[in-house]
Amino acid sequence: MSLLGFLHANPLPLGTNAPVISGVDQDGKAVEFAALYEKGITLVYFYPKADTPGCTAQACSLRDSIEDLKTLGVQVIGVSRDTPAAQKKFQEKYQLPFTLIADKDGKVAEAFGVPTLMISARQSFLVKDGKVVWMTPKADTAGHAEQVAAALRELK
Repeated sequence: MSLLGFLHANPLPLGTNAPVISGVDQDGKAVEFAALYEKGITLVYFYPKADTPGCTAQACSLRDSIEDLKTLGVQVIGVSRDTPAAQKKFQEKYQLPFTLIADKDGKVAEAFGVPTLMISARQSFLVKDGKVVWMTPKADTAGHAEQVAAALRELK
């Protein structure tokens, strides 16, 4: 994607079919997004770089609220342009109880319309029944879990 593409990417509009794409998780295993969507409401959140201050605050916000989010029926998937090894290290260091996708080539971000160059923009999407039902073009860091929980309560 060109710099111009980074600056002008358009996130998927609400009601759009969520991308049916595959990625690689922190363990190097293939992850099919269609299979994730079948399990229930899915938060797909994009962050710039593993183990940086803002991304750590965002991930830990979700980690610390994971039981509340599960009660609201959501599963969490994090995505960044990091390698599987970097994602694994990040997951282990902060005991993150969710899958992290290593989107090294930016294909997952591109499918969601997330601006990306060397890193992905901080954006989040909720997918329900295979459709994008909520998104935020500027996900909060420390308050991201509450941002998602509020959206989930509105959807119910």
